[in-house]
Amino acid sequence: MPITRSRLIGLAASILLISTVVTGLFLGMQTRAQFKEVAASWAGYTDETAKKGDWISSLRGYLGYGGIIHNFKNYVLRGEEVYRSRVVVQLEQFDAVLSNYLAEPLPDEERLALTAIAATIAQYEAKLPIATKAAREGWPAAQTDALVRVDDSAAIFALSKLEQIWQQNRDLSTKRVAAAVSTGQTLIGVGFVSMFALVTVALSLGFLMMLLLRDMRQAMDNLSEELVHRRRLEQSQKLLAETVEQSPATILITDTDGHIEYANPKFIEVTGWSLNELTGKTPRMLQSGDTPDTTYGDIRKNLMRGEPWHGVFRNLRKSGGSYWAETTILPLKGADGMVRNFIGIGEDITEKRRAQEQVTRAQKMEAVGLMAGGIAHDFNNILTTIIGAAHMASLDAEEGSDLAGEVEQIDIAARRAQSLVRQLLTFARREPGVAVATDLCAVIGEVARLLRAAMPPTIVIETPDRDCPSSVLADPTHLHQILMNLCSNAAEAIGGKSGLIKISVSPPETEPPGLAARNDGWVRLTVEDDGQGMSQSTLESIFAPFFTTKPIGKGTGLGLAVVQGLVQEMGGQITVDSKQGQGARFILWLPAAGQLALAKVPQAEALPRGRGQILIIDDEVEVASIFRRLLQRLGYQVEAFSHATSGLARFRDNSDRYDLVILDLVMPEMSGDEVAAEIRALRPQCPILFCSAYRKSDLDLHGPKPGFLNKPVEPSQLAQRIKEMLQTA
Repeated sequence: MPITRSRLIGLAASILLISTVVTGLFLGMQTRAQFKEVAASWAGYTDETAKKGDWISSLRGYLGYGGIIHNFKNYVLRGEEVYRSRVVVQLEQFDAVLSNYLAEPLPDEERLALTAIAATIAQYEAKLPIATKAAREGWPAAQTDALVRVDDSAAIFALSKLEQIWQQNRDLSTKRVAAAVSTGQTLIGVGFVSMFALVTVALSLGFLMMLLLRDMRQAMDNLSEELVHRRRLEQSQKLLAETVEQSPATILITDTDGHIEYANPKFIEVTGWSLNELTGKTPRMLQSGDTPDTTYGDIRKNLMRGEPWHGVFRNLRKSGGSYWAETTILPLKGADGMVRNFIGIGEDITEKRRAQEQVTRAQKMEAVGLMAGGIAHDFNNILTTIIGAAHMASLDAEEGSDLAGEVEQIDIAARRAQSLVRQLLTFARREPGVAVATDLCAVIGEVARLLRAAMPPTIVIETPDRDCPSSVLADPTHLHQILMNLCSNAAEAIGGKSGLIKISVSPPETEPPGLAARNDGWVRLTVEDDGQGMSQSTLESIFAPFFTTKPIGKGTGLGLAVVQGLVQEMGGQITVDSKQGQGARFILWLPAAGQLALAKVPQAEALPRGRGQILIIDDEVEVASIFRRLLQRLGYQVEAFSHATSGLARFRDNSDRYDLVILDLVMPEMSGDEVAAEIRALRPQCPILFCSAYRKSDLDLHGPKPGFLNKPVEPSQLAQRIKEMLQTA
């Protein structure tokens, strides 16, 4: 009997459970269907009805007060531009709303109503130019209104029709939503009853399910904690990998034997080696040879002891170039404390070092400028005395005698010292030269004469024919300096061996690369030698300031930098072609001077003599003395003073006595321009010649323009300039 009861209870429970489940499923499906119906009806209500309601509201606004028709009529009556602007803006907005409305699938009745509204607005838009013209020309409002009047009754009727259709659709959607909600409420009530029965049945099974759920929850909590821990670990590993991959520093990992196991993308980018090419190799391929092998050995010993290392390497790229890397090498230890790997973290500091080198060079340049400016005045005064005394001694020395040879060597040494000071001043201050039409071949001849006296007889200098002058637009002194530097370097490259320095001039066969075409064209100057030549690395730095391959004390590193600067200042260009053991060839493209009159190049000839009374004021006693002796020898009557105040007082005593005054610009008591101003105040037309190591650009004196000669002064230049100034006075 109990078994039968149990079976009956079990059967009843099963039937009840099945019935409840089936009922629940049925009610659930019906409820879901009703919710879909509610959603669909509500979507139709909110999307279609609400969207069309917004559009109809916008159309009502464009047709009503403050809309297109209202503003159009106000514009016709008042002619104010603000109404026309509103109409134009509202027409654009109306077109946008109408386009969106018509883009929807619409019944024919709605589409016809929209078409009627659009036709009415189109009439207003078509008549807007007439209203605009009327407002501009001041037509009477009645006349304008008669021309632009539009019957808008069809549009008003169509708008009403649209509102009626929209109202009907809204009512239908509302009823549909209400019906769906009502049916859903009924189903929900039935569902609550069914759920109560289901809960009653489920309570009998709830206790056992609670125990089962408790065990399952504990297992799930444990599993969740494990998953969270693993996810955090994976995220940490992923973050670490992304950090290493995207690191701006180079990262290299090796085993303790130095074999590469990993290199990040930045390392591959900097070195040019691929990961496949690096894996299994040692970093020896990166070594430039600057770091001794013993240093690498010491680094490895420190790492094996667990000590990191920090320093700077110059490493090689795959392309053969090099880069500077500030590197930190760390030992990676395992769980047992033993070193398992080495990791090298580096930063490419090549550009940083270049910037530091540029700053250092700039500081050197500033120091050179200060040094050159400080010594130029005194040193050029000394050179003026040496050159003047050597010239006077050469006049007394018998031609071809040992004394004449020694005097010529003194003159050559003084000119080389003059060239060195000029290089320093030119490079440090970049004083522009005066570009004039200059006979390039004449300058070459003068330079060759000086060089032949200073070079070994085993070196032959080949120059172009002097009968075929080539005129270039340049400062003659700068040309002289360029040729002296290039030829001196060529002679040093040849050394004590027999060799040839060839200087040639020709018009270029084609337009120089990188230079613009000129009406007067270009002249090509070539200086080549058969010396030892230069390596590729030397060629890359040949024009850099202070770069030199000569031993300490044998070169300044300024010569070619000065040459490049002077050529560029002329508007020209310089290139070099050289290989190790095959000599060097410098090619210069200089601007041709066309038909301009050629500037005279000083030639070794007798100094012009003259007559006249000359006053010399120079704070350097030796300079004043050599000028006085030289000019007296040329026939002039000369008085010389080393104090500006004394010389000025002598001029005041008899200002008409002197035919010419020679002044230095920089003097301790009074500057040269102050003395000149005093002289011109006493005698406005007095000729004045400045001889100084400084050229003052803002010198302003009343009367004739003063002459100027740079110290050290060539005796021939001094004699020629004095003669010219006295002839034109």
